[in-house]
Amino acid sequence: MILLTFQTSHGRQLGVKTEKGIIDVKLAHQELHDSETENALPTTPNELFSEGIPALERLHEYVSTAIEGRDKAPWILEESTLSYGPCVPNPGKILCVGQNYRRHAIESGLAIPETPLLFSKFNNALAAPDEDIPLPKGALENDYEAELVVVIGKRGKQIPVSKALDYVMGYCNGNDLSARDLQMLTSQWLLGKSLDKFMPIGPYLATKDEVPDPQNLSVKCWLNGDLRQDSSTADMIFSIQEIISYASNYMTLEPGDIITTGTPEGVIYGMQERVWLKPGDEVVVQIDNLGKLRNKMVKGE
Repeated sequence: MILLTFQTSHGRQLGVKTEKGIIDVKLAHQELHDSETENALPTTPNELFSEGIPALERLHEYVSTAIEGRDKAPWILEESTLSYGPCVPNPGKILCVGQNYRRHAIESGLAIPETPLLFSKFNNALAAPDEDIPLPKGALENDYEAELVVVIGKRGKQIPVSKALDYVMGYCNGNDLSARDLQMLTSQWLLGKSLDKFMPIGPYLATKDEVPDPQNLSVKCWLNGDLRQDSSTADMIFSIQEIISYASNYMTLEPGDIITTGTPEGVIYGMQERVWLKPGDEVVVQIDNLGKLRNKMVKGE
């Protein structure tokens, strides 16, 4: 399935992308008066991500029912009319991995890490596709980072590498925006990474079955139409399985947690002549069939 959230006057709603349009899950449930699934069907993003993987099969079956024999219905929406939200709107944890692509580490003049380099962001950093990103006055060296984001779908601790993908709900695009001057002030990267709206994700969350091999995905990033990053997840130093297993050795992973898995070469920081992001710039991230994550930089406070 291809999942998304979208904004309405009643808050963020859960949607499923189909060949007939976007299914508004909550509206379909209300209109069809399906009392048998009333207590079982996740109809909101919070309900879905609090349960995780076990909810997906029920949701898939319900969406099939909601579109069967119908080309039009109040709950089948035209995607172009929707305003996206972050595809995971309220993660319990945002874990990030630094220097996880070989060629990116090399371009940055950094040693290849021997263990995953973990840091975190907070929910204030989340932003939606097409949402403007404010560049604060106090941050001068702003950079893009196209990243594959892993969404956890099952609670786990001390997960073996061989079982790690069993805990994955799906994947999405991410842009780990970074204020390099603030990031490098100290050995702790947090300040330069967790500025408001510095972690747009989406537009879609593709469930695990839609991505047969997450270590063989193209990763692209455009700045104002200029292709800056053009690589593959095959260049990761630590695989997704290794990252999940490593993190779970020290903390319990929960449904709805997200892990950003590092960025490939082509960031501004790795260039000899650095022209940092400025208001008016548009950054587009695309990882295979996960849609395009597009955001415009604007002047912040």
